[in-house]
Amino acid sequence: MSHAKRAAAFVADAERTRWHDEALWFVREKRDAAAASVPDWEALRSEAAAIKRHALSRLPELWERFEANAAARGAHVHWARDAADHNAIVLELLRKQGATRVVKSKSMLTEECGLNDHLERHGIDVVDTDLGERIVQLRGEPPSHIVLPAIHLRRHEIGELFVEFMGSEPGCDDPETLTRVARQDLRERFLAAQAGITGVNFVIAETGGFVVCTNEGNADLGTTIPDLHIACVGLEKIIPEMKDLAVFLRLLARSATGQAITTYTSHFHGPQSPDHALHIVVVDNGRSRLLAHDSFAEALACIRCGACMNTCPVYRRSGGHSYGTTVPGPIGSVLEPSRAPARHASLPQACSLCGSCADVCPVKIPLHHQLLAWRSELAEMGVTPRLRKLSLALGGRVMASPTLYRSAGWLVRRCGGRLGAGVLRWLGQPWTHARELPPLPRESFRARFAARRAER
Repeated sequence: MSHAKRAAAFVADAERTRWHDEALWFVREKRDAAAASVPDWEALRSEAAAIKRHALSRLPELWERFEANAAARGAHVHWARDAADHNAIVLELLRKQGATRVVKSKSMLTEECGLNDHLERHGIDVVDTDLGERIVQLRGEPPSHIVLPAIHLRRHEIGELFVEFMGSEPGCDDPETLTRVARQDLRERFLAAQAGITGVNFVIAETGGFVVCTNEGNADLGTTIPDLHIACVGLEKIIPEMKDLAVFLRLLARSATGQAITTYTSHFHGPQSPDHALHIVVVDNGRSRLLAHDSFAEALACIRCGACMNTCPVYRRSGGHSYGTTVPGPIGSVLEPSRAPARHASLPQACSLCGSCADVCPVKIPLHHQLLAWRSELAEMGVTPRLRKLSLALGGRVMASPTLYRSAGWLVRRCGGRLGAGVLRWLGQPWTHARELPPLPRESFRARFAARRAER
């Protein structure tokens, strides 16, 4: 199903569309205020972009260095070619530990790999401990945003969910009360957990350690109480040195939520004690293939702040689930076609090419240029819809020939406004499904210009 068809269901609820748009734009405004408070903001963006691109050019060397340093600190590093490898490694580690109850902090990588479903099929209970992730887990749906997973839901919907699963008072939609209910429920699950799984924000080759940034402290609880900590990280998350980390920590929270820094910035360097075990699973899952493509490799610099989603006029008005991907929005529209071109061919077409995503990206990924490049790439692959190809080919021929252009204009006006507009709407669909074309003029610009010149 295309992005446009999935978006239609979200847009049909006009009230939800309105407040979803307003809520995300509010976060965008907070980001702007936070950025304006840092005098060297643009210099930070440039430095972060340079560090990331340097790291991407040296991935094998940096990961070898990281593995050696992590092993020296007592951690175990595993390598996963794809999602299936990742899930099999995690399952095997849990089985060796005899763990059947797992708590997991927010991790878009494990969402990408479908880890929860895989573990549950093998008898392991997995609880997402980030409040937003827990909400969508209970609803049986994926996150709609990488930082604000439940942004598409209203308070009363969450209240009804908590009545069903946590025994809260019916009719309660007070955020503080609902948070206390969730905290009580999750605390029991933390205490009963036999293993903790986290994502990773930054891996540091120099130290063999990694950093997890959260606002709820769930990653700390989930890795302190159980004896086993499994950290899952994408191949692109590595940076060379500890000093580089400060640049990204100044950018990440400000870009994501407008905070100066996340509430918890947790550093992990080996297991916490001789009784604890730390395993790090490094996942490719198509990243090296994207890295080899000059037009799209820079997308791997993404630090998953979500700023491009908060500013995108298409994402704000169509919702994250309309993308049908783990990572939605502009960055997801670049990443996902590389994994499944035919399935996600509509995503680059959804972009308005306004460039706002590139303007706010903390690592200066030229997202709108990449989405434009994907349109050409997908057309060459032969996965562009036939009607779109026909419309563009016909439009291109007409626009390239002055004679055809004049003739087409004359024909449309001659056939009458209603018929001409109908033809244009057919050629422009689905773009014209939600847009009214302007009235067709009675005469061409050339005719009006000639008449004005004759009058003078």
